Amino acid sequence: MGDFIGSVWWMIVSLGLLVTFHEFGHYWVARRCGVKVLRFSVGFGRPLWMRRNRAGTEFAIAAIPLGGYVKMLDEREVEVPLAERSQAFNNKTVWQRIAVVAAGPLANLLLCVFLLWAMFVIGRQDYSATIGRTTGMAQAAGLQAGDRVLRVDGRDVVTAGEASMALTTAAMDRQDAQVEVLDTQDQQRTRTLPLSQLPAGFDERRVPVLAGLNWQYWLQPALVDSVVPGSAADGVLLPGDLIVAVDGQRIEAADQVPAQVLALGQRGGPGMIDVLRAGERLALEVTPQAGKDPRGQATWQLGIAFPQGHAPAYDAELRFGPFAAVPVALRETARLAGDSLGMMRRIVTGNASLKNVSGPVTIAQVANGTAKRGVDWFLYFLALLSLSLCIINLLPIPILDGGHLLYYLIELVKGSPLSERAMAAGQYIGLALLAGLMGLAFYNDILGLAQR
Repeated sequence: MGDFIGSVWWMIVSLGLLVTFHEFGHYWVARRCGVKVLRFSVGFGRPLWMRRNRAGTEFAIAAIPLGGYVKMLDEREVEVPLAERSQAFNNKTVWQRIAVVAAGPLANLLLCVFLLWAMFVIGRQDYSATIGRTTGMAQAAGLQAGDRVLRVDGRDVVTAGEASMALTTAAMDRQDAQVEVLDTQDQQRTRTLPLSQLPAGFDERRVPVLAGLNWQYWLQPALVDSVVPGSAADGVLLPGDLIVAVDGQRIEAADQVPAQVLALGQRGGPGMIDVLRAGERLALEVTPQAGKDPRGQATWQLGIAFPQGHAPAYDAELRFGPFAAVPVALRETARLAGDSLGMMRRIVTGNASLKNVSGPVTIAQVANGTAKRGVDWFLYFLALLSLSLCIINLLPIPILDGGHLLYYLIELVKGSPLSERAMAAGQYIGLALLAGLMGLAFYNDILGLAQR
């Protein structure tokens, strides 16, 4: 219940802030162009709060916090008195109308830059792109534990998240990745990771794992937290024991233990588990017991548990002074925009899965998660969401800002506005496209919840 309330709260805060900036962009430019604004609303539906300023604009906070709008005086919607016709939006020049419509997405873009600047000034704590363990494809490519990834396909990376995104992009494009690393001897080396060999239909969210890469911060020590009474480990292992080997196989992290216990159980008979206890290495004999995993599948178990919710210490920080942070924030905005547009292009061409389309449930969960991680992560989330709103609103879909801009560009070319009939048809098409997109987003959200 706590996570649910937190998710709802932080989603409302996030969307409220970003929508306010977006609509303020429309409002501010509209007023500069002499357009009379009737209402500035954050949210839809019944107003919960409302005030009117001297210019006659109503400022409202409405009950449904999933958007907002700026309602302007327009002869196509209401009868306008002769004295106010010069203030009607439809009577402004096409360039003024373009400026008013483009101001909303531009406000979100500027907000993204500001939020990233603030994040870099505060300092963003993160995990370095240091490899903790390699298997399969990555191991065959020559990547080793302790290597720190510097660049992927010529793109500089600092954090594990940036490296994962670059690898995922190469995998979706069915291309091998050139990975430049700094090894434990401080030597720079380039390895070729054959991501083009990943099977068709691979899970795009697990590209590093599928390639055999395990980041260092993923690796939780195999430190026994508790022992189940009556289990195979009862009376043998103790809380606080650090497992370092199972049946002669070295253990570097907790995630390796289940597979080795399974192999030991399938072999049959007792095996030896090496642990560090109070600084002393002990070899203890244990026989796994048959049981079932959380999914109900038959497996072999010791009856031990490792600490849950373990969060390793951050080992990287992105921090800059107020002036140095400006170009860094601009570059990061450009990088995120390129990634977002690239993902949209890949979804359209079929190189990326439709599962990448997320809705309000995912937004709420991520908002809550980043808020828990700290101000730096929440600012990064807000910046990314603000940029996403900018890009989505610029799509040439009727109803969205981009659709209106398309109308005005056509008007510039043909020398006259589109007919009411053509614009009405476009509105219906836009509604259908948005309904389909929202339906897909909600479907992915619900599917994600069901798979948890």
